[in-house]
Amino acid sequence: MKREQGIAACGLACCLCTEKCEGCNSGDCPEKDYCENRKCTAERKLTHCYLCGEECKKGLLSKIKPYGFTIFMKRYGEEKLLDCLEENKKRGIVYHREGLTGDYDDFDDVEKLIDFILTGRR
Repeated sequence: MKREQGIAACGLACCLCTEKCEGCNSGDCPEKDYCENRKCTAERKLTHCYLCGEECKKGLLSKIKPYGFTIFMKRYGEEKLLDCLEENKKRGIVYHREGLTGDYDDFDDVEKLIDFILTGRR
């Protein structure tokens, strides 16, 4: 885990991503000019969507993983998410498997995803 890369504005875990970039917060993200969530947080002078008071599912927040991670950070904070992701990686939970989907993507209920993040169990 590349913890220093942290969590993207939208909630994706740059710290676990297998893409060849330095993460959303580095300013070198290949999607930086197109990312709706990054643009929105910049306009609001926020670093992350979870710091916004609005309920939102635009951009990547329309997907369960970034949305669930964002709700998790609203409740528990970014450091707790990083701690859980690191512990879950040690348990064998996979962020990306054969492309951009992994164990965190296999949910249709955000509360079940949040419980999975916390416990590493389904």
